[in-house]
Amino acid sequence: MSRASDVSTVLSRAPLGLMAPLVRVEVHLGSGLPTFVIVGLPEAVVRESKERVRSAIVNTGFEFPVARITINLSPADLPKEGGRFDLPIAIGILTASRQLPRDALRGREFYGELSLSGDLRETAKLLPAMVAGARQGHEIVVPSANSAEAALVASPKLRLASHLRDLCQSLRRGQPLGAAAGAAPGTDASSGADAGAGTGVGGMSGVAVPVLDLADVRGQFAAKRALEIAAAGEHGLLLVGPPGAGKTLLAQRLPGLLPPLARDEALEVASLESVAGHKPTTGLRRPFRSPQHTASAAALIGGSGFRPGELSLAHLGVLFLDELPEFARNVLEALREPLETGKVVLVRVKRSYEFPARFQLVAAMNPCPCGYHGDPRGRCRCTGEQVARYRNRASGPLLDRIDIHLEVSALTTEQLLAEGPPESEPTAAVAARVAAARRRQEARQGKLNARLSAEETRQLCPLDARSRGILRAAIQRLGLSARAHDRVLRVARTCADLAAESDIAAEHVAEAVCLRALDRRTR
Repeated sequence: MSRASDVSTVLSRAPLGLMAPLVRVEVHLGSGLPTFVIVGLPEAVVRESKERVRSAIVNTGFEFPVARITINLSPADLPKEGGRFDLPIAIGILTASRQLPRDALRGREFYGELSLSGDLRETAKLLPAMVAGARQGHEIVVPSANSAEAALVASPKLRLASHLRDLCQSLRRGQPLGAAAGAAPGTDASSGADAGAGTGVGGMSGVAVPVLDLADVRGQFAAKRALEIAAAGEHGLLLVGPPGAGKTLLAQRLPGLLPPLARDEALEVASLESVAGHKPTTGLRRPFRSPQHTASAAALIGGSGFRPGELSLAHLGVLFLDELPEFARNVLEALREPLETGKVVLVRVKRSYEFPARFQLVAAMNPCPCGYHGDPRGRCRCTGEQVARYRNRASGPLLDRIDIHLEVSALTTEQLLAEGPPESEPTAAVAARVAAARRRQEARQGKLNARLSAEETRQLCPLDARSRGILRAAIQRLGLSARAHDRVLRVARTCADLAAESDIAAEHVAEAVCLRALDRRTR
């Protein structure tokens, strides 16, 4: 009969989207023929941990018990994946065989993939587990190679370990383990200085990330104004223009106009990157995702293993879709619900997961297949049918959900040949106005203008007689839908906020109507 000391329980957590449910790694050493069995819905990587754990225990000078070893990963109906369970299984075996004191397990969670020699290797998707464990007040042991993620959590109970032998010696002697350096996202943990000072915000490595300056873009003053309005109200933006007009350059400069992430927001963005299997590198900078037009619907909304897709990885940042009509139709249609709800729900046969996806959409497209429609030199040879087919690849309901449509013209010869730096405002000056406009919106309604509901739009965007006349004429002439009508009001509200005016004036409504280029073009 086995004794109570032959059973031990080690705490860990499983990856389940942004959640990290607690898993009890129960180890039992029984009599009978020597076997090593893992139960509790383990995936292949977890089942293979038997050989890694056996070699790591032997190669670190401990005795691998000759017994019937049963590992139960509870709850049994929760899928277990990844190499994170190597360390808790090894600690459980050493505790059950009385090579480690049972008190070493109290109030601790263990994570880490083991090498055959006992080294603890970097383990993916640990950030949500660290956050959940820290909220429970547990001491969390993770590989030293995950120190950057541990620094994001900045919990005093996060501990780092680099080798199984060193960890076990500390547990035996009751010595404290090495603590993770607490550093706020975007801060250089080695110096404590804000890496975002000056030209950029650093990632966890402390290396400054340069901000692309709006002043580097020649001409395109109307497009820069549209970019400022989009940044101030979190409005979606579609740029339509010939190749080389600067559409991509403008889109790449939008993150520099946005205010930095708050600490909780940065941790949420970093958690999404961790769940996707990436190293969190955004710091306080808002993410900028630019998937290629060959991306599938699963790549955008999330695929197998319930990993977040590009929409969720762009959460609280910018999603840039270049060559919009070249994306598959089903891919573009998958954008419609997240643009309205700010979330992605992945539903499968047995489970459903929800990921946040409150991103700012910026898209770019050519006016026709060859890109030169309307060129005065007659370079376009596209027929009317080809142009219509090309533009219709992006459906009306999707375009209706994008607040601002702007036609971008090619640069003139004088602008291209002009000497000296471009005459334009720097990013810092525009970003200051954007931040001030956003503060007005937060103070007035607690959210940005693009997130207003239909009822809130009518309450917060009243018009005087002149402004109402301009909007009525636009509706009659352009045939604006109810959704487009509300979006014009929200853009006009943002224009007023940028001008530091409490009421929407006629010029704000007129500017908002002018920023619906595709509606004007189709009439």
